[in-house]
Amino acid sequence: MSVRYVGGPTSVIETGGLRLLTDPTFDAPGEYPVGARSLVKTAGPAVAADAIRPVDAVLLSHDHHPDNLDKAGRALLADVPLVLSTAAAHERLGAGVTALPVWEHVELPRPGGGTLRVTAVPALHGPEGSEPLVGEVTGFVLSGEGLPTVYVSGDNASLDRVREVAARFPAVDVAVLFAGAARTPLVPDAPLTLTSADAAEAARILDAGHVVPLHFEHWGHFTEDGAALTSAFAEAGLSERLHLLKPGETFQL
Repeated sequence: MSVRYVGGPTSVIETGGLRLLTDPTFDAPGEYPVGARSLVKTAGPAVAADAIRPVDAVLLSHDHHPDNLDKAGRALLADVPLVLSTAAAHERLGAGVTALPVWEHVELPRPGGGTLRVTAVPALHGPEGSEPLVGEVTGFVLSGEGLPTVYVSGDNASLDRVREVAARFPAVDVAVLFAGAARTPLVPDAPLTLTSADAAEAARILDAGHVVPLHFEHWGHFTEDGAALTSAFAEAGLSERLHLLKPGETFQL
């Protein structure tokens, strides 16, 4: 399997002969409104949307923030046979999005036979009790016979949610962790995604052999960058597990 880092929360995961896309964001840098406030994008994608097609499925952690699904990303969804996300995303985006409740799964046929199982797993986009403000989000686990188990955290800030995942999937091979310690005035006193130290702790909880961070740069509301991740994993004694990709680079297992 492989993970190609496109930029922000967007990556191409290839496993079992299938190509999956996480949180599609392909718009140019600039200010993007969220209600009365704006998020500032500082860099565009390293890979154009046209270079990624065809895509077998999109793993959409949530649809209601422009740093996880932008205008170009929404346009791409129309060309994808399966978009998996939350019930709230289905309500907002319509029949083109399939709601996958937490702990339920779908089986995707693999080109060479067999299936890839995609299971929705819990995520919390901020501190406990912030759901009415931050909205519904989800993570995913990819698994299948003869395939590595891959955890995609989505915009999750909760180590308790990670512990829930680890209890059900005790053998995670690759953890794709959304990090960056995002902070906005919406929840001023707590990060909305994993801090660097929490990303290292998540790797330990999951006993993940490999960690590919996403969503820690390219937006102004991230407060911890790649250097912070490198330092945190070193302090935790987990440097060998961290694969800090440059935009456009690919991790290959």
